[in-house]
Amino acid sequence: MATSQAPTRQAITLKGSCSLVTEFFKYAANTILFQRGVYPSDDFHMVKKYGQTVLVTQDLALENYLDRILKQVNKWLLTGEVTQLVLVIISKDSRTPLERWVFDINVIEPPSDTTEPSSQKPESEIQAEIRSILKQIVSTVTFLPIIDDPTVFNILAYTKDSADVPADEWVDTDPLAIEASKSQQVKLRNFSTDVHRIEAMVAYRYEG
Repeated sequence: MATSQAPTRQAITLKGSCSLVTEFFKYAANTILFQRGVYPSDDFHMVKKYGQTVLVTQDLALENYLDRILKQVNKWLLTGEVTQLVLVIISKDSRTPLERWVFDINVIEPPSDTTEPSSQKPESEIQAEIRSILKQIVSTVTFLPIIDDPTVFNILAYTKDSADVPADEWVDTDPLAIEASKSQQVKLRNFSTDVHRIEAMVAYRYEG
């Protein structure tokens, strides 16, 4: 005798989680670059995302650069070979690192000691967590030092030794660290899917 089952919400897939995380990095990077004045405010326009207004660059060169980076990051996420992304803001003239926005990428391992299916996290809850991080990035202007000098930025990706790294686009580089004696750190909120957990923090140069 045939029976029918009520449809159940599918747990987020690896591919779906990678897309969510990659998309978050895109909007987080845009928010940081706007809030910290790395690019002129006129270069950005407002879009609706995650139930709120976010600012996204209209500079085609910057948009293409970010898209190229995030396309590779998405590939590394799918293979579990990227562990951290860092957006570093640097003084254009002195090349001194001023801020390091750090995003740790952790893969959530399913529990091995139970046969019970794990609870599935609603996408609305994930989006609420992402909203909180983006709002927190915006609010950092209240405590981060004012940057008067022209700045540039760099994105660093920390990968496992086994990662396939395109030599024509990614090179080994200086970590652009801020000296411990001149560094202050603030932990930001985090968010997680059924597959990934992203933990964020910002370290900034503080001369005292």
